[in-house]
Amino acid sequence: MAEMENQIRARRKALGLSQEELARRCGVSRQTVNAIENNKYDPTLALAFHLAKELETTVDQLFSCP
Repeated sequence: MAEMENQIRARRKALGLSQEELARRCGVSRQTVNAIENNKYDPTLALAFHLAKELETTVDQLFSCP
């Protein structure tokens, strides 16, 4: 199974958000956001949708197979 790649860091930076701010908005720790950005943790579906909403994009655009 191919590993997922995500655009969270790029979208977050484009919107001028810190990991801390994105984490606060999504109700998770900054460490969780960091782990997701570094492909060390796969978010739940609910968190993926929350991240997409806060990053003004879709889940499909945030996460993709290489």
